[in-house]
Order: sequence, then C-alpha cells, then structure tokens
Amino acid sequence: MKKFEQGHVSEEFDTVELNPLFTRPGEATQLPRNRMPTSESLAETAYQIVHDEAMLDGNARLNLATFVGTWMDDQAGRLYVEAADKNMIDKDEYPQTAAIEQRCWQMLADLWHAPRPDHAIGTSTIGSSEACMLGGLALKRRWQHARKAAGKPADKPNLVLSSAVQVCWEKFCNYWDVEPRFVPISLDHKTMDGTDLENLVDENTIGVVAIMGVTYTGMYEPVKKIADALDAVQAKTGWDIPIHVDGASGAMIAPFLQPDLEWDFRVERVASINTSGHKYGLVYPGLGWVVWRDASLLPEDLIFKVTYLGGQMPTFALNFSRPGAQVLLQYYNFLRLGFEGYRRVQAASRDVALYLSDAVAKFEPFELWTDGSDIPVMAWQLKDGYTDNWTLYDLTDSLRTRGWLVPAYPMPEALTSLTVARVVVRNGLSRDLAAGFVEDLTAHVHELESLRAPLPTPKRVAFHH
Repeated sequence: MKKFEQGHVSEEFDTVELNPLFTRPGEATQLPRNRMPTSESLAETAYQIVHDEAMLDGNARLNLATFVGTWMDDQAGRLYVEAADKNMIDKDEYPQTAAIEQRCWQMLADLWHAPRPDHAIGTSTIGSSEACMLGGLALKRRWQHARKAAGKPADKPNLVLSSAVQVCWEKFCNYWDVEPRFVPISLDHKTMDGTDLENLVDENTIGVVAIMGVTYTGMYEPVKKIADALDAVQAKTGWDIPIHVDGASGAMIAPFLQPDLEWDFRVERVASINTSGHKYGLVYPGLGWVVWRDASLLPEDLIFKVTYLGGQMPTFALNFSRPGAQVLLQYYNFLRLGFEGYRRVQAASRDVALYLSDAVAKFEPFELWTDGSDIPVMAWQLKDGYTDNWTLYDLTDSLRTRGWLVPAYPMPEALTSLTVARVVVRNGLSRDLAAGFVEDLTAHVHELESLRAPLPTPKRVAFHH
C-alpha cells in the first residue's frame, strides 16, 4: 500500500499507517481506528496520533460561536493539571475541595444579593444544563408538595418560558413530564417581557424562566418587569409563581457591568439562579452553578445522603462522579481577579463587542439585531433585497476559510423566516484579533457582493403628446 510522508489512512478507512518516525523496533505500523488495538504502542506514538488528529479541529481562539471559555492563564493551567484526578463527588476523600465548592456558591449568593448568603444553598454542576435541570426539579417538587398539602391534583405541571430559551429547558420539560408554555418572540417583543403573561400561567404553573442573555441574541429578559406581571397575577388570583433566572452568561456579566439592574435575588420572586462557570465565569469547561435564595426553597427530599468510600455525604446532582478541578479553577479566578478584576475583564469583552457591532453596522447589507451592550454578544441580519444572491450561511462558510467560526441560524418560533449571524466575544478575543476579523469580514462581503446580479436597467418609455 502506498504510504505518504505523514502517515496514510487505508482505503477501508479503518486503520492508520504510521510514519516510521513514530514507531520503534517491534512496534506495529498500523493501528485500527474503530476497534481497540491488540497490543500496546509507545506513549509517544499514541500521543502523536491523538495530537495530530486534534490539530484538525478549529482554532478555539477564533471560535466566535461558543460561549465556553477557551483561555486561562499559566497558573490556572498548572492548577488544572495538579487537580485533574480529583473527583468532586468524593467529599470524604477531598474535603478541602468540597469546602472550596461551598465557598464558591456562597460568594455567588452574595454577588447575586441573597438576603442572607449564609442561609442560601447551592451546588456546582457539570454545566448550566444540569444546573437548569436542578432548578426546574426544585420548582416542580415545591409545586407538588404545595398541591398535595392543599388536597389538589399535582399531575399537570407547566412551565412558562420564552420560545428563544436554550434547548436544555425543552429537555427538562420532556424528561420530567412538564408542559412547556412558550412565549413567542417577535419584532415588537424581542424577548419575553411580561406581556400577556397572565394568559399563559395558571394554578399548575410551577414557575417562569427568565433568561439573562438569550442564546440567540445575547439580550437580557427584563426580570423585574416579568416579576411585576406575576405580582399582578397573584393579586388577582392568589397564585404565587416563582421565577428561575437562567443566567448562564448574564449572571456573570450583570453584577459587574450593570450593577443597578434588578434581576437577581433583589427581586423577591426570584427563587433560584444558575450560571456557567465555564462561560463568563472564565473557567475551562465544564462547570456550572445553581444557587437558591434560601435553603427552604430546595426541597429536602431531593437531597440524597450517600455513603461513599467510607463517608456519608449529601448530594443533589444528575451526575455522580465528575471533575473537581474546575471548582478549584473557579475559586482561583475569584481570588485572582476579585470583583474589580472581573469587572475589567468583562468590560474589555464588552468594549470589543461594541467595536465589532459598530463596524458591522456600517456594512450596507447588514442590520444589527443586538449590539453587545447586555452580554458581549452581537447579532445581525441581512437587509431585505440582499438575500437574492447570497445569504448569511454563505458568509459564515466563507469566513471559515480564514479560520473564523461564526454561526448563522434561523430565529425561533414565529420568526423562523429570519436568519441571523452571531459573534460571542470572550476573554481572549483581543481588539487586535477583532480588527483582523473585521478585515476578513470586509473582504468576504465584498467578494459575495461581487457575485450579485446587477439590477436590470429600466426600459425607456416613449411618451406621445
């Protein structure tokens, strides 16, 4: 079989032939791709194969699609390697990591203005998806307890949320038999803002989810306005409906950049808040947090007392064994940056987002949807008349040739005919890199525009007097 300089994939695509540089005497020169090799290979060889395949992935720093952190400093990298073997669930074996986990969510409870942070309760999770599931489970269980205590049926729970909600909430409703009631967004109501909320809630509503940083656009939903609408519902019907704030991104932005915005536990109706430590918490994936305003809001029967490796520990999680290193990285960031450090980092990201949105707004074909003034995310659409010869999908495909990963996608229900492109600015996307992106965007837009068919020349019409 013909061999290439850097190794060759067989015609059956099920083995990899190794360059002799990667082999040693007596070592096999082929490794199967889809079944476990029969014998060992050298560590250097296995490393090189995995390393080389991973190089085919995109450059994480140029990934403008993801909210997930792609950069930490060298000290964090050292800490990550040192703590890679810690299992977060094993609190008996790693009691100090467990204590640090508690410090972290107490810091978040304080950051989010819990009335008494020492009376709050929280936990780390694999990410915001698990945190949302736990927040939803607590809403459902509290509603069930209240219904049963009142002698009423508890078999038809529903949850009210925006049509632009992250898919994890659709999963929650599907997996735990909760009816989702979606509030459609529109050009007049770009987020769920409390309008017509009284027509969607009833005595079976376990809660309302408010999003601090809609995935599609980065916009904040007005938590206080939603709470006011629910206050009016309670005054009329007696239904006391709590709010869970999905702050996957915004809960680590708003405290630093919009400190006067009332969205957190300052709003009494907010029972719980989640965030992603691995997004604007500035930690590598995967880490999430969920915090309840008061321990009484997390039903005791959701907490398991588990005997594990010689000790007994409480646990409220969907996952069992999970890495503890990210919890230590979060604590490192809290100590390293403090409030002022986080404010400067998030402000720098927002400045880059505003720079990019200002540049994009100057392109004739584009119309901004959001400019990055909430979380550092900006989105835009094509103006009418510019979709005849190219689309935003063409643009994002073209940008990929330069390494930029920019998503284009249809908006949710009621606006599915509208396509937007979105850029997420994270720590690590410098102003210089952003300027390079604008240069590439300019070149690719000009190239696509050159493909547009010229407008037909209007025919002269002869007028006879």
